[in-house]
Amino acid sequence: MGALVENKKARLEYEILESFEAGMQLFGYEVKALRMGRASLVGSRVVVRAGEAFLVGATISPYQEKNTPKTYDAERTRRLLLSKKEIADLGDTEGKKGLTIIPIMVYNKRNRLKLQVAIVRHKKKHDKRETLKDRDTKRIIDRTLKNQY
Repeated sequence: MGALVENKKARLEYEILESFEAGMQLFGYEVKALRMGRASLVGSRVVVRAGEAFLVGATISPYQEKNTPKTYDAERTRRLLLSKKEIADLGDTEGKKGLTIIPIMVYNKRNRLKLQVAIVRHKKKHDKRETLKDRDTKRIIDRTLKNQY
């Protein structure tokens, strides 16, 4: 399960409380572009409206400029495919103060593209520093273990 497109800042900026796996309603040329990694999830979010979940603000660049329709919008709103229970859970948390729903990554699962969506809370500055310190410590430990064996 290798990530095709990842929101790298999400793990630093946010504390992940709960995650969901969602399908996406895409065009064929968008699927090709995602498989090539021509997308960005930075600044995107998930909104729930009228019992449906939508991905807003994600950019999927055209796979081939010449072959995409002239009316193609790279930042169009894309419908997410979730169960009714999952949509209800996301809708409940969307209204709570301090919680946000963001996409974490797009990946392949049995020849289908899936989107990992998470309910998150924004980290404080000292939490971010702690995360960076833990990451550096882990990197140092991994280096020393690699050199010993």
